[in-house]
Amino acid sequence: MKQVVQNYRSGELALLDVPVPGCKPGGVLVRTAYSLISTGTELMKVSEAGMSMLGKARSRPDQVAKVVQSVATNGVPATYRKVMGKLDSYTPLGYSLCGVVEQVGDGIDDVKAGDLVACAGNEHALHAELNWVPKNLYAPVPDSLAPRHAAFGTVGSIALQGVRQGESRLGEVALVVGLGLIGQLVAQLLTASGVRVVGADPDPARCELAERLGAAACGDPASPAVESAVAELTDGHGVDQVYLAAGGGSNQPVELAARLCRDRGRVVDIGKCRLDLPWNAYYEKELDVRFSRSYGPGRYDPAYEIEGRDYPIGYVRWTERRNLACFLDLVARGRVDVEPLITRTADFDDAVETYRRLKDGGLKAVAVLFRYPEQVAEDGPSAHAPVMSVPAVPGGARSSAPVRAARTPVRLAFVGAGNYATSMLLPHLAQRDGVELSTVVTTTALSAANAQRKFGFREATTDLDAVLGDASVDAVFVVTRHSSHAELTRKALLAGKAVFVEKPLALTQEELAGVLDAVEESGNDRLQVGFNRRFAPLLQEAGKRFGTRNGPASLRYLVNAGRLDHGSWYLQQGTEGSRFAGEGGHFVDTASWLLGADPVSVYALAPSGNEDLQVVLGYPDGSTATISYVTTGAAGFPKETLDLVADGKVLRLDDFVRSSVYDGRKRWVSSRLLKARDKGQSAELAAFVRAVRTGGPMPVPLRSLVATTTATLAVRAALAGGAPVTLAEAR
Repeated sequence: MKQVVQNYRSGELALLDVPVPGCKPGGVLVRTAYSLISTGTELMKVSEAGMSMLGKARSRPDQVAKVVQSVATNGVPATYRKVMGKLDSYTPLGYSLCGVVEQVGDGIDDVKAGDLVACAGNEHALHAELNWVPKNLYAPVPDSLAPRHAAFGTVGSIALQGVRQGESRLGEVALVVGLGLIGQLVAQLLTASGVRVVGADPDPARCELAERLGAAACGDPASPAVESAVAELTDGHGVDQVYLAAGGGSNQPVELAARLCRDRGRVVDIGKCRLDLPWNAYYEKELDVRFSRSYGPGRYDPAYEIEGRDYPIGYVRWTERRNLACFLDLVARGRVDVEPLITRTADFDDAVETYRRLKDGGLKAVAVLFRYPEQVAEDGPSAHAPVMSVPAVPGGARSSAPVRAARTPVRLAFVGAGNYATSMLLPHLAQRDGVELSTVVTTTALSAANAQRKFGFREATTDLDAVLGDASVDAVFVVTRHSSHAELTRKALLAGKAVFVEKPLALTQEELAGVLDAVEESGNDRLQVGFNRRFAPLLQEAGKRFGTRNGPASLRYLVNAGRLDHGSWYLQQGTEGSRFAGEGGHFVDTASWLLGADPVSVYALAPSGNEDLQVVLGYPDGSTATISYVTTGAAGFPKETLDLVADGKVLRLDDFVRSSVYDGRKRWVSSRLLKARDKGQSAELAAFVRAVRTGGPMPVPLRSLVATTTATLAVRAALAGGAPVTLAEAR
C-alpha cells in the first residue's frame, strides 16, 4: 500500500510503498476513502523539517532538553545514534480521515466490515491507503453524511473541544482570532449554539468566507473594523470569550484578546501561537486563560486511546470519541457546513506535489482533501483483508542444531523495529559480515519500511506467518512490546527457528511455561534472551582481573532508572507488566553471571508512592546480590553502578564507562576508562550469530535464562507476601 511520509532530517516528502498494517485486537482495519490535510498543524511540521539543525533545535526546545538528559545518561555516541536514527527516519503525516472498515479485530462489536467510519489520531488516521484504528479513535458515520465531509471529523472535534472550554452561552459574543480551518469551524459551532461571532484574520477571503457561513462581522485585526464590530455588538463591554485559533510567532493575538475581552472574560488557546501574556492587561481584567487539549478528554492517555478504556459518561460527558460522533452528527444535520471550506480535492497519487504547492504558497487553501483510488463506491469495500494467523506447528521434532549449507549467510528476520531495535541491535548486525537481514515484520507499516530502507532488509511485511514459514530464515529476533514476547517466541520456536528475544522472556509464570512447552514439543531449544550486560567488554575484563573466589560474595547493584515520560508504554502495567518485570532481568542476569550461579531465593521491599525497589537475591554458596532499582534519583547521576566484594577484593563498575579492581592490600590492580558506554550488545549479537552459523550452543544456557526470568517474576510474589520466596516454589 502507499503512505505519505516525510524525512524530518532532510525534509524529503515521499509517497512510499509500505506493508499493509495488521489488524490487532481492540481496533479495526480501515481502507481510506478521503483524508484531510490540516493546513495549519501539518504544514508547520513540514516547514520545521526544512529547517537547519539549529532551526529545528530552536523550534523544539523540549526535545533539546531530552537530548541533553540522554547525553548525561547514555553518553554522546549512543545519544547521537539515537537522535540521528530518529531524525533520519520517515515519519507519517495526517490525522483525520474517513474510510471503510475492512477487518474487525477481536473485542470490537460496534462496527462490522463494510461500515463507514471517521477516524482520528496522528498515529492511526494517517495519509495512507490502510490504517489500523483503535476503538476510541473512530466513530460510525451517519447514513446521510458524505464520506468527504466525514473526513473533517478530527479537526471538527478539535474545534468542538475548544468551544466547550469556552463555556459559551446563548446570546453571548465571541471573538475568533485566526480564520483558518480550525477558526472557521469554531465560528460555525459558536453560531450554531446561539453565539454572535466576530472574526479576525488578515486574509480578506477568509473573512468573507466566515461571514458567509454565519459570522456577524470579520476583518483584519490590525484595522479598526474588528474593534468597532465588538463595540457595537457588546455595547462597549467587550466580548465574552476569545478563541485563539492562529499560529505563528506574533504576540498580536493575545494582545488583541486582552484589549477586546470584557472584564473577567475567557481566553481559550486552541492553536499554537505565541503566548507572552501582557501581565497588566490580563491582571486588571482578571481574564481566565484556558487551554484546549486537542480532540478532548482521553487525548494522550494510552489506556483510553490504545487500550480502549472509556471514561464513564457520568464523570466525563465529552470524550474524544463522543466529540467525534457529535461533530459528525452536527454536519449530518446541516448545523455545520464543511463543503465551502474545501479548496481542493487532490488524488492521493499527487500527494507530494500537493504538499509542495501548499508549502511554497502556490496553493492557498483552507482545507485540502486527498481522494483515494478505492474510495467508497456502490460495489462496497475491497475484498482484500490481510490476516495475521498462527503458524502451523512442525510435524516432527527438530534437532537443536539445524544443519546449514557451508559459507551461506545467516539469514535473520526481525519482528518489531522500534527504537531499541533500530538504535542498539540493527546497526551492529547491518555491518556484520556473513549476516543477511532477510525480513522485517511490524504491525505498523511505516516502521517496517523505515527499517528496510535504513538497514537493507530484503523484504518488509506485516505477515508474521509468512516469515515463520520461510525455510530460508535461520533466526527470528523478537523486539516488540513486552506483552507479546512469550507468545511470539513460542511461535518461532515451534516453527523451528533460532530465537533472539529482547528482555523480558515472559511476564508471567504461565507465559514462561508456554515457552518451555514449545521447546519440549518442537525439540528446538535455540533461544537467547537479550541479557547483554554480561557481554560488556569492561565487565568481562574486570571479572577476569578479579579472579576466582573462595568465599561468599556481596554484590550491590544501583540502577538509577529515573522517571518515565508521561504516556510511555512502559507505564501500561496492566498489559506490559511493571518496569522491573520488563527490565529487571538485565540486572539479575548480570549479578548471577558475576557470582557464577543461579539465585535460590528472592526478597523484595518497595517504598509506598513510587516504583523504587530493593531486591535481595540469595545464592547457593551464601552470596547475596542487592539490586536497588530507583526512579527518584538525580537525573545527572550515572544510571548503573556495581560493586562486588569478596576475599578482600573489590570490583567496581561505573556505568559501563570505567571499571576498577582492588586487591586485599588496597592496591589498584586495574582501571580502564572507555570514551563511550558499551553494554555488550555487539558482543552478544556476535555470539548469537556464531551459534546459529555453527550450530554450537547458545551464548547463555537455557537453564540460566529460565532461572533469571523466574527470579525476576518472583519479585512480585515477594512483595505481595512480605517474605522471601524460594525459587523452587516460585517456578
